[in-house]
Amino acid sequence: MDLKQFEENIGYSFNNIEILKNALTHTSYANEQNVKSNEKLEFLGDAILEFITSEYLYNNYSNLKEGEMTKVRASVVCEESLYKVAMKLNFSDFLYLGKSEIVSNGKARPAILADSVEAVIAAMYLDGGIAPAKNFVINNLKDAIWEASKNVGMKDYKTVLQEKLQVHGDVHIEYEIIQESGPDHNKSFTAQVKLNGKVLATGEGKSKKSAEMQAARNAILNNEL
Repeated sequence: MDLKQFEENIGYSFNNIEILKNALTHTSYANEQNVKSNEKLEFLGDAILEFITSEYLYNNYSNLKEGEMTKVRASVVCEESLYKVAMKLNFSDFLYLGKSEIVSNGKARPAILADSVEAVIAAMYLDGGIAPAKNFVINNLKDAIWEASKNVGMKDYKTVLQEKLQVHGDVHIEYEIIQESGPDHNKSFTAQVKLNGKVLATGEGKSKKSAEMQAARNAILNNEL
């Protein structure tokens, strides 16, 4: 497999190409070929990713409180976010998977793709130090961090709406995603919130969660609850 294209995709050329191969080697392939899987790199990459994201938030989002920074980091350092990075950079074209995973379309599995991003971050760090790992993380996640920081204040809208609607007894509150648009790495979602089957409001966001939060916020404002 020619990994030059992959290096172009991620913006880094490895001194030791073997460590990159290791980062792209799923357990299923490792078991078949009796080679090392990327599991240990994934473990290290998760810690490096958290550190880089934490430092970036600390240096660039002084307006956020500690608890808010924790929530923003959690929303970015997650499977959904890393899966989008992997899809944008075509990780699936370069993964080493076992026959069983290939048959079951493992190249499209979010967990496998997200884990491989963490492994590649660790490989960058071991091969070239913190600088290339930091460049990769910030370049690919800064927009998601900004989006999450913008929505961090929305964290209580669903709870507030529920408390206001249930003040006179039990009610049935339901959220539904009614529209998705855009490519996998940059989707937009529209959600609606219903009270006992009646639509109260809709909302839009870059994730299903933020769309639901916006719908709850609009329900509060529109209905003056």
